[in-house]
Amino acid sequence: MDEEYLKVLDDINIEVSEGEFISIIGPSGCGKSTIFHILTKLVDGYEGEVEIDGMPLSDYEKRIGYMHQKDLLMPWRTVIDNVIIPLEIQGEKKSKAREKVKELLPVFGLDGFENVYPNELSGGMRQRAALLRTVLVDSDIMLLDEPFGALDAINRTAMQNWLLDIWSKFERSVMFITHDIEEAIFLSDRVYVLTQRPARVLQEIKIDFERPRTKEILISQKFLEYKKILMNSL
Repeated sequence: MDEEYLKVLDDINIEVSEGEFISIIGPSGCGKSTIFHILTKLVDGYEGEVEIDGMPLSDYEKRIGYMHQKDLLMPWRTVIDNVIIPLEIQGEKKSKAREKVKELLPVFGLDGFENVYPNELSGGMRQRAALLRTVLVDSDIMLLDEPFGALDAINRTAMQNWLLDIWSKFERSVMFITHDIEEAIFLSDRVYVLTQRPARVLQEIKIDFERPRTKEILISQKFLEYKKILMNSL
């Protein structure tokens, strides 16, 4: 008897330019995270082609930074020992890795918290630590899978502004999964809307706001028009 497979994606075509911020939205369970699992080689055996810098994914040897919704910080390691993990994996000595990370702690709002354990941090602080760990992966690409989904509205808004500031400093290409339409519009250069599983690209929307983004755009007519388009797509 032939094995049966669940078809999750159907003729997906997504492009990300260098230094671009794109968001992916769609119904729960439609396959958004599966795209990230393919890019990080956690899933194989798929049909189609994936290329990075014109190179087949199978030949691409650099790691890709991947941040889950849960921060996945190790409870037995301090903040600094959690965030240096990518540097340790890349072969750096722990002492040298710690020195390198100390320079970045103020940028990520973690200065003075390097020796604190994860259970002593707020949700927003834990996400900052997780993002710093993701940035330290030697990659030009960051995959962020609903990183602010568990935060309250006030913290979420603050983290969105902070993320854009970090993104502008480190100039990474970002793919961002979210269920929040307003978040997608505020953060992104383009938004991809996926259908129910098996997912295909229903719509691609270019977000035409100048950067840096300000909170004033949230009450603009153009923002509301984008929101209406995306709401009608889902």
